[in-house]
Amino acid sequence: MRPSNPSDATELVSSSEPELDRGLGPWQATGLNIANMIGIGPFVTIPLFIAAMSGPQAMIAWVLAAILVVCDGLVWSELGAAIPGSGGTYHFLKRIFGIYPWGRILPFLFIWQFMVSGAMEIASGYIGALEYLKYAIPSLEERMEPISGGTRWIAVITIVLVTLLLCRRIRNIGWIVILMTCGTLLTVALVILIGWWHMDWSKITFPENAFRLDATFASGLGAAMMIAIYDYLGYYNVCHLGDEVREPARTIPFAVMTSVVVVALIYMTMNLTIMGVVPWPEAMKSTNIAADFMETLYGRPWAVAFTWLILWTALASVFALTLGYSRIPYAAARQGDFFSVFGKIHPTGKYPWVSLLTLGLLTAVFCFLDLGTVISAAVCVRIVVQFLGQIAALHIVRTTRPDIQLPFRMWLYPIPSVIAALGWIFVLVVADRFALFLSLGVVVSGVVVYFLQEDIRRYP
Repeated sequence: MRPSNPSDATELVSSSEPELDRGLGPWQATGLNIANMIGIGPFVTIPLFIAAMSGPQAMIAWVLAAILVVCDGLVWSELGAAIPGSGGTYHFLKRIFGIYPWGRILPFLFIWQFMVSGAMEIASGYIGALEYLKYAIPSLEERMEPISGGTRWIAVITIVLVTLLLCRRIRNIGWIVILMTCGTLLTVALVILIGWWHMDWSKITFPENAFRLDATFASGLGAAMMIAIYDYLGYYNVCHLGDEVREPARTIPFAVMTSVVVVALIYMTMNLTIMGVVPWPEAMKSTNIAADFMETLYGRPWAVAFTWLILWTALASVFALTLGYSRIPYAAARQGDFFSVFGKIHPTGKYPWVSLLTLGLLTAVFCFLDLGTVISAAVCVRIVVQFLGQIAALHIVRTTRPDIQLPFRMWLYPIPSVIAALGWIFVLVVADRFALFLSLGVVVSGVVVYFLQEDIRRYP
């Protein structure tokens, strides 16, 4: 069932089976990434971000995280252009490490951890959006209180609706993404423009010993970088849709690097403008900072109206995430590395319906967890196998795999990949114990399940 080498993997899919629709061009792919990256993230995490270092000096973490993401984005761009295909990291690891007997476990471990980390990342968007929904409808929480789980069931219902909306051809979804991205950009543009107009630099003050380089500073910096990285996640989303991208050698690097630069500038500017309106000691205690920002300037009615724009942004984000992530288990199943049922394609819509529905179900389950837990876990769980694994894979391609052509090459190789590797290791080392133990637990359990699966296949 498992191919003996990467080139045999494609033979597992019969030419008579339906193929995915290649409908995403450069701007649609970039829009998908931007919608994925921005979403509800910064509107939820800015208070947590400021609180991590107890002051505006947390902006250092935004800059360092941006450098890390740019360097890592070059890794994704080179691999995505060279080995385009549905599944992103799974596809890369399968092609590069699949020729080694020991390397076959890496693609499996990625899928195993992804089922946890991917669903958690999507769930965080729904959880964060609920705080804004409760701001717009103050009586909502009281009405839902008698129901076990309360407002979290609203998130579950929305998950069902988003999943149904994704049950269609990719070229139709591409234009939906463009529409959603316009709403996302309008939301952040309003915050930035209004914020700069009312900017009060005197509110951006630093606490005593803000820049003392000690263990407390390092711990706070790591926590702030964890949040910043979470907000940047999604710059690689187009790589999960490699089979549905037109001219991937050009489209994937363009979408990855453009979205990283655009979103990094947006985030840093937006953070400054919010702290220039809402004093940071108040901002770090807020549960809906964007609404408080607008209420401070124009009163509650305008803040409520703006909140609905933020909810649209949240919808665009979870829409893009669910679309991209649903292709990963699908790709693994099609190549014999995951349960075969996940490889089923809808006969008319040409989308992986089992993978899509399963991801929606897992996301609904994680919506009942704490926001801080899903944010830290979503980042930590994927560092070892996904981010560090890809950096190692790129080095192998550069040094020992002349059979893999590289239409896009990382600038100043290997410096960006080394910076990315050191950054990921730093974030993992300073992570909170729960997230660290969870990430290790997911990897260990994945190893156990992998060998059990191999024994079952060997001795049916």
